[in-house]
Amino acid sequence: MSEPAPHTPAATRPIHYRYFMNLGPQHPSTHGVLRVVIGLYGEYVLSIEPVIGYGHRMHEKMAQSRQWHAFLPNTSRMDYACCLPHQQCYVSLIEQHAGINVPPRAEYIRVITVELNRIVSHLLWLGAFLLDLGAFTPILYCFDDREQALDILEHLTGARITHCFFRVGGVLADIDEACAERIRSFIARLRSRFAVYQKLVTDNIIFIKRTRGIGIITPDMARRYGATGPVLRGSGIAYDVRRQQPYSVYREFDFDIPTGTTGDCFDRYAVRVEEMRQSLRIIEQALDRMPEGSIRADVPRRIPLHAGHRSFSVEGARGEITYYLVADGSDIPYRLKVRSPCFSNLSLLQELGEGMLFADLIATLGSLDLVIPEIDR
Repeated sequence: MSEPAPHTPAATRPIHYRYFMNLGPQHPSTHGVLRVVIGLYGEYVLSIEPVIGYGHRMHEKMAQSRQWHAFLPNTSRMDYACCLPHQQCYVSLIEQHAGINVPPRAEYIRVITVELNRIVSHLLWLGAFLLDLGAFTPILYCFDDREQALDILEHLTGARITHCFFRVGGVLADIDEACAERIRSFIARLRSRFAVYQKLVTDNIIFIKRTRGIGIITPDMARRYGATGPVLRGSGIAYDVRRQQPYSVYREFDFDIPTGTTGDCFDRYAVRVEEMRQSLRIIEQALDRMPEGSIRADVPRRIPLHAGHRSFSVEGARGEITYYLVADGSDIPYRLKVRSPCFSNLSLLQELGEGMLFADLIATLGSLDLVIPEIDR
């Protein structure tokens, strides 16, 4: 019996030509403890079933069993690659619910540190994505640049990865002149390195062949699955919470929202690289315009959260993060729900990957920039 052609519909292929393979849960290309059960016909993908829950830690349940301020360290343990947007979302939600005004200088410091954290996250993704595709050299350059930003964040926050820097009413520490100069030096350094990435990655014919026209996410598919962040913007939809629903002091800065044209892996790469440039613009403007004054409002240790419900959204490195709070009048949240961008972005993989080559599935999975602990909360 001759084998059917690869483009033969899955339903008509003889069952003995199909087989299943587990990608993960311990596999470098899954970027966390994610298991993907893949049905294959030769090198072609017939079906995809993501299996999550291997690292579930019950963060939301913990939020409902302690005072609101005791949950601050938990926010840094969800998205370890870019934790400050999670923390900003949580403290902003409490501030909004309790009617606390944050000093302007503290808001500027929040923006600077969040954008540095965004750059750190994109550099980590860029190096790991290229490693998934078989290129080892770029991750060395990415980690070299990333370490410079981590040095600054460690100096400010006291932690290198899981920063717990924001407080309800402000931030933990101020940015002095010496630290501001270190940040400006990093801005100049990274801007000079984009030419290196252009030659090493963007113009690399092997990278182009592995990403152009691969894993195309249409605007309709992105909307149906609730995709956000660079995954959505790579499909040509210019939605960014910082622009559509401005929070903190983002409305005071001039920056662009990069978008793609075809929604393929290359577009998602290009969007993230351009986002790093825009983050540098925002940081530079924040340093130039930073007002004098206090970095923290006078907030009592116990803040009763009046009965009601409220939500707050921010733009993380992977997309829209939303914290939803239900309060009953005590200082312990009655219910806290976290909206994870990675969960929605992963959900579209099942439809997106059917029919593609297995090697292209690895490229597509990497282009989504998933951090599994954010899904397994």
